[in-house]
Amino acid sequence: MTPTVRRILVAAITLAVTSTACAAPSVAVVRVAQSAVTTAIVTPAVNSFGIAAGNPSGKAKVPAAAKAVKTTKPTRVIGNGTPASCTSKAVVAAVAKGGIVTFNCGPDPITIVMTRTAKVRNTNKLLVLDGGNKVTLSGGGERRILYQNTCDAAQVWTTSHCQNQSTPKLVVQNLTFADGNSTGKKTDGGGGGAIFVRGGQFKVVNSVFVRNKCDATGPDLGGAAIRVLSQYKNRPVYVNHSTFGGAPGLGGTCSNGGALSSIGVSWTVLNSLFTNNTAIGHGANPKRSGTPGGGSGGAIYADGNKFTIRIAGTLIKNNHAKEGGGAVFFVSNNRTGTLRIKKSTLINNPSDRFWTRGYPGIFFKGKGKPKVSKSTLR
Repeated sequence: MTPTVRRILVAAITLAVTSTACAAPSVAVVRVAQSAVTTAIVTPAVNSFGIAAGNPSGKAKVPAAAKAVKTTKPTRVIGNGTPASCTSKAVVAAVAKGGIVTFNCGPDPITIVMTRTAKVRNTNKLLVLDGGNKVTLSGGGERRILYQNTCDAAQVWTTSHCQNQSTPKLVVQNLTFADGNSTGKKTDGGGGGAIFVRGGQFKVVNSVFVRNKCDATGPDLGGAAIRVLSQYKNRPVYVNHSTFGGAPGLGGTCSNGGALSSIGVSWTVLNSLFTNNTAIGHGANPKRSGTPGGGSGGAIYADGNKFTIRIAGTLIKNNHAKEGGGAVFFVSNNRTGTLRIKKSTLINNPSDRFWTRGYPGIFFKGKGKPKVSKSTLR
C-alpha cells in the first residue's frame, strides 16, 4: 500500500466514524472504509470443508448431560504447537491412555490422517477428545477412526456384564471426522464408519461428520458416521449441535443409517443438522428374497425393543433412503419405543419404497404414533 493510498484510507475511516456534523462522505469512500474493516475481522474456516457444526436456527434447550466437558486442565495434549507433531501415532496413544485430551497443533486448522484406528481401552473411566474446532481426524477413506467396545474379546473385561457398564465415558467435541470407512468390519456388528461404540456411555458435541461410509448392503448394519449397539442403563446417546453431511457428495453412505445407526439404543439429538446422507442398501429388513437387505434410514436408523429417540431444534434435509425412512427409520420390535420431534424441520427426505402415512420422511413402528410438535414435515 503506497503512502498516498494509506492516507486516503485513514481519512475515509475517520470520516465514517467521527462527527455527524460533517458532510457525509461519498458512496465510493464509504465502500473503501467498510471493505477495510471487514477484511480485518475475517477468520479461517474451522475445517478444510468450510462446514460449521450444528443447526444455526436450533433453539432447543440443552441439558447439562449433553453439554461439552470443560478441558481447561487436560490430562494430556497431542502436539507441541506444530502441525508435524500432531500425528496418527500420537492420537492412537492418547486415546489408549484416556483422560481429557486436547490438541496443540499450531494456529491453523489441521487434518490428521489416521494410519490406525484409535481404540478406547475398557480400563479407561473417561476419554474426552476435544479438537478445539481446528482438528479433523480422517480415516483416509480406508479405516474406521475411533472405536470403543466394552465386549471386545481382545481387551480386559472390567465387569461380567459388558453390555451394561457405566464406563468408559466417551465424549468427542469440537472435532471433524472425515472419510472414515468401516467396510468389511462385520465381526463387531459392522457400521460406524467414523465411530463405533458398544457399551459405556457416549456423547457428541459441536462436531462435524463428512464423507464417512460403511458396508453398502446388509439388513441390520449401518451408521456411516456413528454406530452404537448398547449404552449403560439405556441412557441416551446425546448428539448436541453437530453436523452430518453437507453439500452433495459430503454426506455419509451406508446400507442403513447414512449418519446414525443403533440397535436397542436411545438417542437425544439437539440443534443438529443432517444433509445429503444416504441409505444405499436394498431389500429392507428383514431382507426380501433375492436381495442383500438394507436401504433404510437416510439419516437415522434405529432398531430394537424399548428405546426412545428425541429430536429437537434439528434440521434434517435432502437425505435419501432406497427403501424406507428417508429421514428416520424407527422400528421398536415389541412396540414399546417412542419417537418425539419438537421444534425441528424435516424436508425433502425421499423414501423410495415405504414410509408412514402422514409423516413424510419417517417410517415408524413403535408405541402409538410419533409425537410431533412445533415442527415442519414435508
